[in-house]
Amino acid sequence: MENRWDTKDASEFPGALGECVYGSRLLGSETALVLHGGGNTSVKAQEVDVHGEELDVLYVKGSGWDLATIEPQGFAPLRLDSVKRLATLPSLTDTEMVNQLRLNLLDASAPNPSVEAILHASLPFVAVQHTHADAALALTNTANGEDRVRELWGDKVVVVPYVMPGFDLAKACAREFDQQSNSQTMAMVLMNHGVFTFGDTTEVAYAKMIEVITEAEEYLKSVAEVDIAASAALANSVGTKGATIDQAILRNELSAAAGSPMLLARTANVRSASFAARTDVKDVACRGPATPDHIIRTKQFPLVGRDVASFVEDYHKYFERNRARFPGIQELDPAPRVVLDPELGLLTAGKRPSDCTIASDIYLHTIDVIEAAEGLGGFVALPESDLFEVEYWELEQAKLGKSGSKPPMSGEVALVTGSSSGIGRACAQALLKEGATVIGIDISTPPAGGDNDPSFYELAADVTDADALRSAVDAGVQRFGGIDMVVAAAGVFGASDHIADLVQGDWDDTLAVNLNGVTNLLQATHPFLRLAPSGGRVLLVGSKNVSAPGKGAAAYSTSKAAMTQLGRVAALEWADDGIVVNTIHPDGVFDTGLWSNDLIEERAANYGLTADEYRARNLLGREITSRDIGELVATMCGHSFSRITGAQIPIDGGSDRVI
Repeated sequence: MENRWDTKDASEFPGALGECVYGSRLLGSETALVLHGGGNTSVKAQEVDVHGEELDVLYVKGSGWDLATIEPQGFAPLRLDSVKRLATLPSLTDTEMVNQLRLNLLDASAPNPSVEAILHASLPFVAVQHTHADAALALTNTANGEDRVRELWGDKVVVVPYVMPGFDLAKACAREFDQQSNSQTMAMVLMNHGVFTFGDTTEVAYAKMIEVITEAEEYLKSVAEVDIAASAALANSVGTKGATIDQAILRNELSAAAGSPMLLARTANVRSASFAARTDVKDVACRGPATPDHIIRTKQFPLVGRDVASFVEDYHKYFERNRARFPGIQELDPAPRVVLDPELGLLTAGKRPSDCTIASDIYLHTIDVIEAAEGLGGFVALPESDLFEVEYWELEQAKLGKSGSKPPMSGEVALVTGSSSGIGRACAQALLKEGATVIGIDISTPPAGGDNDPSFYELAADVTDADALRSAVDAGVQRFGGIDMVVAAAGVFGASDHIADLVQGDWDDTLAVNLNGVTNLLQATHPFLRLAPSGGRVLLVGSKNVSAPGKGAAAYSTSKAAMTQLGRVAALEWADDGIVVNTIHPDGVFDTGLWSNDLIEERAANYGLTADEYRARNLLGREITSRDIGELVATMCGHSFSRITGAQIPIDGGSDRVI
């Protein structure tokens, strides 16, 4: 592992805390060391309090902060001497420990200190760093892990048997450090947990971390013949054999087990596909996680294959076997978070794309640890009782629950056509606001870096090209697992000609998009909509012209009327599949690409109106915007319309011609 400390870069982070921020970011950028909020760092410094008196302060990473992006305010400032004294107590509950740490904060607005703050305070060094390095876990997660650690590092490291994080771990580390440390000590290895390094500066602690992990990587190369540091080179993207409909079926069953809709993302790369296809994958993968910290993201072990019912039954038994030690706890949902399937490869489940990404990243590194440990004689995880204790640990559960209630469409997937601008864009944004994940399809997508939202997957496809549209739908399902809602917002107005002057090509082009494109969309998405955990929903964007056509718009009016009739038939045919199909009819939506200010001024002048008066030319005298359309679409895709199908709703401010 490369030491990437740069003195010039570090100089831009002044002071002891600044240097700790810089060193923490270096650690956080190495996924083989820490992942998604894992690990923690600290530095001790002297500060002056409000009375002008010097005070010894421990700055320790705040809970919920990610080392890769941490800022100075991500560190909790604690009264060092008071926190060190906590380690002398004979016992301390988790809740009281958190309370005592908060009572010793110097800033009431600071984040909760890491649960390992007492451990950091107890170590007699200015700077302390802690990681869950893959290479170290590969050594400790074997039948003779401590012997491996001693063989490699001898007495240069303090070895601490596994103890659950928190107060007891702090006491155990303090005890073992006092008994084992010497002048050559450069690290502390926590079995099945991770590594601590330390020094008089963050730079020294960081250098020791890199040195220790590099030695572990070299050991694995020579003894296990595994280059764990090079595994990322094998992670290039690769297609998987499994059909997207199989993925959607699995997502439906998994969501039923979870009790609410879940995303199911496919990780398609060489390494995970190869691991999922191992003949012994069920044996090695179901021994447990690489470190118990991961269990709240991945559960105790993955589902191997697609038998969700058996996984759920096994989880219930696991809970019953262990619940007696924790009176009053409630069973978590029993649905798997990681799936390994020989055809579908690695899949991960969650309410948000970020949940799926985190579980995927963790499991990719778990694969590294498992395969390296297998090269040392066999991967061995902690006993079930220890894993259960972490999964149901009140402090870990608090991490998952602190984000509060989820938006109503969390775990659901919407597909929106015409999503790059206008009404389609507004619909996508409204659904995202409700918590949905959105697949956006348009004939062209915005430039790279558009919304930069992992919940919004934008694809280019022409809705008139059935094959291209199906490919885009499949790509979206691979990304998120299925489709719950479809919004057909792609459309064109076409040339404005009277019937006698119609050009056949203009007529055909308008119907191709507004009618055939919607037909293609419904055909491509129906197999997935019928598998939507909470029932499929379709929303067609029609037009006021369906019920009140105007002169010179034959192609547009006819195509929208035909599309509306198509929606009515779909409502009849798809009701047995639990799919609702409704249509909205907008009018006078002037903030789209169809309208320019000059065109609005011209049309307004024809009616003897100002531009503002023309925009609000309806019974209510209110302008209709794309955002209004998007909000209505989101509402109609929600629970309120779950028992309404075949409806047609105008959104036009009131039209005397329609009414």
